[in-house]
Amino acid sequence: MKDFRYWRPLAVAAMLGASWVAHAANPPIRMAQGVEYMCGGKTPAEAAFMRMVAPRWAATLEFGVSRDQSDAVPAEVLVRVRERYTGKPVMEATTASPYMLARLQPGAYEVQATLAGITLEQPLIVFNGVPAKAAFVWPSNIDFAAAAAGDAPQQQAAARIE
Repeated sequence: MKDFRYWRPLAVAAMLGASWVAHAANPPIRMAQGVEYMCGGKTPAEAAFMRMVAPRWAATLEFGVSRDQSDAVPAEVLVRVRERYTGKPVMEATTASPYMLARLQPGAYEVQATLAGITLEQPLIVFNGVPAKAAFVWPSNIDFAAAAAGDAPQQQAAARIE
């Protein structure tokens, strides 16, 4: 009986520790132009977490490369969100993850996602209390390494001039 009394506090401490570790692994919430967003999904556990919390966010954006390269995760995706009818910029952020969740206000938006100089654009309509979703899938026949390398010398040259 005495042994059982000592195991209870130890089990509670272990559960709290595991809870803290699981919480620490969640992606951070960030801000861009006053809009909260969260990026993640590189690991299976993180992807499951992002899918679980997505219904609580106004917008879910998914990024990927065609099915021929199902293991490919986008490197640097530049995301621009603007109002559909006025063109007013709402948010601009960069992600290196397959999921981006954003707390956009209800409205009609145009979302541009640029990967290695190739921009895809999709409309997104956000209703109050109803999560919206857009998926951006780049074709697998693009040489992303060459496209990304093509940008690097320009960035280096600009760094040398300044």
